[in-house]
Amino acid sequence: MDELTYLTGRGAVAPGQIEGMFVGWPSPPSPQQLVAVMDGSYRRVWALDGDRVIGYINAISDGVLNAFIPWLEVRPDYQGRGIGAELVRRLLAQLGDMYAVDLCCDPGMLPYYEKLGFARLAGAGLRNPRAIMSGGASKTLAGL
Repeated sequence: MDELTYLTGRGAVAPGQIEGMFVGWPSPPSPQQLVAVMDGSYRRVWALDGDRVIGYINAISDGVLNAFIPWLEVRPDYQGRGIGAELVRRLLAQLGDMYAVDLCCDPGMLPYYEKLGFARLAGAGLRNPRAIMSGGASKTLAGL
């Protein structure tokens, strides 16, 4: 393992640097979609081993008081080394003193996030897997 690098800028990573991510996802995004999501996010942190992406985290935000962390992922062969915790630490440092930084996760991941200072909250979500498969949003919420 080379020295890990953490990058935060838009355009910092190219799709060709991404492989081995999205393990277990029923409808995984393409590397191009991941780069587009990360570059379009309010804040982001990539973890790289050499020039290969081994983890990432992003936040979407109003830029004032509220942020949401939709994705944190570390390649399975790099898990258990503190990389995820470092990604969270670096992202929270970028978010500064925002009032609310929220995320949703599978129930089994709650203890992990609690160790990082997050509190359990109730939540709800709506998923449209066609958006990933088609390369973009294919459904509008007009008329709801």
